[in-house]
Amino acid sequence: MTSLILHPGKITLDELGLIHASVCQLSLPASARVAMRASHALVKAAADGDAPVYGVNTGFGKLANKRISKDQLATLQRNLIRSHSVGVGEPLAAPIMRLMMATKAASLARGYSGCRELVVDTLLAVHNAGLVPFVPAQGSVGASGDLAPLSHMTLALMGEGDMMVNGERVPALQALQKAGITPLELEAKEGLALINGTQTSTALALHGLLAFEPVLEAALLIGALTLDAARGSDGPFDPRIHAVRGQPGQIDVAQYYREVLVGSQIRKSHEEGDDRVQDPYCLRCQPQVVGACLDQLRHAARVLLIEANAVTDNPLVFPDDGAMISGGNFHAEPVALAADGMALAIAEVGAIAERRIAMLIDSGVSRLPPFLTADAGLNSGFMIAHVTAAALASENKSMAHPASVDSLPTSANQEDHVSMATFAARRLQGMIHNTAHILGIELLAAAQGIEFLRPLQSSPVLEAVHALLRQDVPAHHVDRYLAPDIAHATQLVRDGAVAKLLKPLSGLPKLWIPG
Repeated sequence: MTSLILHPGKITLDELGLIHASVCQLSLPASARVAMRASHALVKAAADGDAPVYGVNTGFGKLANKRISKDQLATLQRNLIRSHSVGVGEPLAAPIMRLMMATKAASLARGYSGCRELVVDTLLAVHNAGLVPFVPAQGSVGASGDLAPLSHMTLALMGEGDMMVNGERVPALQALQKAGITPLELEAKEGLALINGTQTSTALALHGLLAFEPVLEAALLIGALTLDAARGSDGPFDPRIHAVRGQPGQIDVAQYYREVLVGSQIRKSHEEGDDRVQDPYCLRCQPQVVGACLDQLRHAARVLLIEANAVTDNPLVFPDDGAMISGGNFHAEPVALAADGMALAIAEVGAIAERRIAMLIDSGVSRLPPFLTADAGLNSGFMIAHVTAAALASENKSMAHPASVDSLPTSANQEDHVSMATFAARRLQGMIHNTAHILGIELLAAAQGIEFLRPLQSSPVLEAVHALLRQDVPAHHVDRYLAPDIAHATQLVRDGAVAKLLKPLSGLPKLWIPG
């Protein structure tokens, strides 16, 4: 099992990927413990004092003007968690929960939240034991923190909620006892520090980013395979074209296409004597479209990496001068806008892929047999497979509507503008599902198009893509039950099997470039 030291404020995207992929044994450097002790001493002093301090000895939200007596401060924190555990829907998946617990622990460990070391140690112990708090996916508006989901997480740490253990929902206390973890008893401000914050929204958005990476890499290979099947030109990928525009994603995507097409006999076969002047935009403008999507995704990666390292609870404790200041870092607008940008990119990758399928089955454009079947009429070929792709692309258009522009006031208008970041990030999985299926259908169609050009060969890497599919999906000679083929091709897209074929190529730019 991988061991990983969480350096608060300095976690990398690669480290977040490791946490997302499997259970790592997480720990903290000694410096983090020094910072936590200093901030906790200030909170303890405030709890022992007489001055009102929000979240320490007052009510919450609209009830902030209510003073709480010293003998009720622990009860205040427990009541906060119980009353805020109001989520609904399916539980968040284990990879999301690992990210959520790790980023919350790292945020508290920066020493601006006033928590005891024990709080972070309990979070890490639960994570390291492979326990997954039962956290319903719905119920956060992404402002004042992801209150409901983080409350469910905290409730499980207290031994009062539920845990998911090997896919089964069990009482949290039972799971903690079996793992030898003492349930957490909250002290002043600790409940508020645990549930204020953007860790749920951020974990969901990171889940989307990491899940889409192999899909995007597959899109580059499948788009190139379609280009060769349609006997398209690689001229539009000339680096000079992209250099004079200067958009970095476009430049990098064009390089991908140039590299994966090197050595194609199909391309050589029509360099001369082809009466076509220009290819359709779905082929010619792939660097411009997918490159712009890549730029959006890179921006999102930078924002999410900052947020994963951020301190986002309230109020914040500054040990250097003893200040405790109320602010609004819990407002997840950066995550909402990043997730909305990701949604647009995911939808566009699917949209241009759908257009490439439409081009392939249109014999007037692709110069391949109608609907990619040799006996059209008796056979319908890929006619309705394209309809499925069109339906999915249309769904993505609706789902790509920005969530961040929709704000509903909550808490008796105390929280009068909210980000909707949690939904903005959560809906990405459905969109990735759709785009992966569109690309799976395109992979089938492009591979079928290549069959009509035999004995000519595509480039070595694109022939490897074709061979990967043909291991389990034979060529389409007559109509057959296509749904299983679509499912198999989509799995190759989603699980990274297609993307892995890019790895032997050297010198290609990295997709996600954190700033």
